[in-house]
Amino acid sequence: MLNAILRSQKFTGWHMAIVMGLFFGTIITVNLTLAYYANSSWTGLVVKNSYVASQKFNVETARLEKQQAMGWKISAAYDNGIVTLGVNDRTGKPLDLAELTAKIGRPVTEVDDRYLSLTKLDDGNFQAETALAKGVWQIDMVALDTQGNALEKSIRITVSRP
Repeated sequence: MLNAILRSQKFTGWHMAIVMGLFFGTIITVNLTLAYYANSSWTGLVVKNSYVASQKFNVETARLEKQQAMGWKISAAYDNGIVTLGVNDRTGKPLDLAELTAKIGRPVTEVDDRYLSLTKLDDGNFQAETALAKGVWQIDMVALDTQGNALEKSIRITVSRP
């Protein structure tokens, strides 16, 4: 029966044109959809001008090497609406910081970015109250000790429950 139906139908040039149109139409539609979402989600821009940033590369590298040589250890935690940040020396003792500032947000967008109002605790850690949704968050912090040494660090935390 199927053979009789298939033998009675002829595959013409119009059929081939429709097949080709559907094939390439599907590919073009998928590509345009992916291009739209790629363009509307995140620009991928890290620096506004890569040439200007490259001129500061050696200075930035020296600054980061100095930070690493200080041996400061950073800790970050989030629980029940409270972000806790700690900065310890090589031995694990909390550093006496003159200042600690932090900005928290999603790693790939600026929509949820906010600055934390940190309070110093008796144990040397700092806390701030903020509500975070589930997912990955990035904390960009700047710590300044009483001798004038500075540390800039980005830390990622994962919030499993709000």
